[in-house]
Amino acid sequence: MSAATRSGRSRRAPDKLCVEAVELARAAAEETALPGTVGEHIEAVAEGDRVVTHYFACLQPAYRGWRWATTVARASRAKVVTLDESVLLPGPDSLLAPEWVPWSERLRPGDLGPGDLLPTDADDLRLEPGFSGEDTPPPNSAVSEEAATAAAEAEAPPEQAPEDVTPAPSRGSVKAVAEELGMGRARVLSRYGLQEAADRWEESHGPRTAMAQAAPGPCVSCAFLVPLAGSLKQGFGVCANEFSPADGRVVSLAFGCGGHSEAAVMPKAPQPPAPVLDETRNDELSLAD
Repeated sequence: MSAATRSGRSRRAPDKLCVEAVELARAAAEETALPGTVGEHIEAVAEGDRVVTHYFACLQPAYRGWRWATTVARASRAKVVTLDESVLLPGPDSLLAPEWVPWSERLRPGDLGPGDLLPTDADDLRLEPGFSGEDTPPPNSAVSEEAATAAAEAEAPPEQAPEDVTPAPSRGSVKAVAEELGMGRARVLSRYGLQEAADRWEESHGPRTAMAQAAPGPCVSCAFLVPLAGSLKQGFGVCANEFSPADGRVVSLAFGCGGHSEAAVMPKAPQPPAPVLDETRNDELSLAD
């Protein structure tokens, strides 16, 4: 409720007959509520000309601090007050549920389980249009149908080929070539998506972590590092050491752990020498009782 609305209510004089209709408002609230849950009358607030809302305390334990609000009204030049509505509303000290948050903002890493679907918005900033092969190339392109037809007519022999023999295509389709090169995707990661992923991986498996600070060497010199392809290969790879805490995870080239392939060999614990028995001397024994 705005401050202007509250100030307007305080300046408006409530209708006298509507203010006096406390029992009518209480009866309506008791009819709506559970028996014995409508408490004392709190206040009467003018909602408009000849419209007043009566507030009653709610005695139900589950709704502590809430109030029953019954609105009554009176027609112009009428002497009878009629009932408008009766609802349960929160008061200034009532316990309310936390503000609703969309599922897309509540989702956290690891929440996705088997069978769950995570739809992606069409305007997701992490993605941008890729090449799916559905777009028709321009007419002057070397892979357009017009250019292919012209090239086939120019290279055709003078004699006509038999009708039952299908000529081999002179070039592969754009879609087939794109799928072979791994480009047949409707959307790909945008620059923002790559940067967001790089920051996330750098924070979890980067040079500033405690594991990397105590490592004997960085991952860039480790034999267990599997490089990535694309632009991310300049800064990240995948750990393939089953004994490393980062096994199967994307790690920064500056990350490191104790499982480095070139770590120094730990020296073996020294073995204690065998006991020595001196048999060249006589043991002195006392003959006293």
